[in-house]
Amino acid sequence: MVGAILLAPVGVGGAQTKAEPKGDCLQAVIEGDVKAGQGFEREFAPGLKFLLEPLPQGSGWIVRVLPVGQPRGAHDFAELATPPYRSVTPLAVSTDFAFRAQDAVGWNPRRFRYAQDAEAARRLEALYSGVVANDTTASTKAAELTTEQPEGSLQILNAVIVPGTANQWQIAAAVALHFENTPHEVEQGAQPSPLGKLDELQFRVKLELEPGVRAAKGVAEEKIPCAIQPTVAAKQPH
Repeated sequence: MVGAILLAPVGVGGAQTKAEPKGDCLQAVIEGDVKAGQGFEREFAPGLKFLLEPLPQGSGWIVRVLPVGQPRGAHDFAELATPPYRSVTPLAVSTDFAFRAQDAVGWNPRRFRYAQDAEAARRLEALYSGVVANDTTASTKAAELTTEQPEGSLQILNAVIVPGTANQWQIAAAVALHFENTPHEVEQGAQPSPLGKLDELQFRVKLELEPGVRAAKGVAEEKIPCAIQPTVAAKQPH
């Protein structure tokens, strides 16, 4: 289902109650740029860092959130809190999954979540294999847990691309809605290809901080409304 690639929690039996603002909280704001094959890394809160990592196959970049100074595990904090797994994801700014370069840029902004701490990451990782195996209980527990995690967004401020020549894939068409409104440049004289290429990105990332947590030194902060975490409402009889 096309809607599954958006950030609606998977496997929840009941409706979500709407979060209501309560006071002011903070989000960290980071701006940067990357060229093809290069990465970006910045600590944004005590003990946590944001990364935009180049993908091994050169198709683009992927968002990561990792603990600072800790051994890297099999899954990062953003991956664990942003289902679906092993599928089209807002974390990947890339030509994977048959996205053309202009489709990747047109999915803008992208919203995701990240595990707030190592304990939340551990709990999500314990459910990971069950979610991948379509286990209903694991999927429900993971969906409920992800709604409790802080949110982030990545906005592309400018891009340099070689547009792809292939027909747009159906799922790409559902999310790549803002290409014309996203500043971009087309690389002249490049060899055309079905999916094209992402040569450079300028971006802005915003990451919600837990109440009482301040951004890392040198990182900008913005005030945002604090929200009561959504709860799962009881399933109503038909």
